Amino acid sequence: MRVWLKEIRESKELSHDEAAELSGISRSYYTHIENGTKTPSVNVAKKIAKALKFRWTLFFKDECSLKEQNSA
Repeated sequence: MRVWLKEIRESKELSHDEAAELSGISRSYYTHIENGTKTPSVNVAKKIAKALKFRWTLFFKDECSLKEQNSA
């Protein structure tokens, strides 16, 4: 789970739906990203970061999810 992303979203008092809408992506995709089951593309990372006001590079400092490691 990307605890840092959840904390940023919650500090702005946004739901998954609202964060996804502001980012221009589906709620389902946003939820997978926050839960760590998917890693966003650079383009999507930039959209989320712009919407929630943080550095997009934070997404790529984490290890990929276990599910993603197993599918590689």
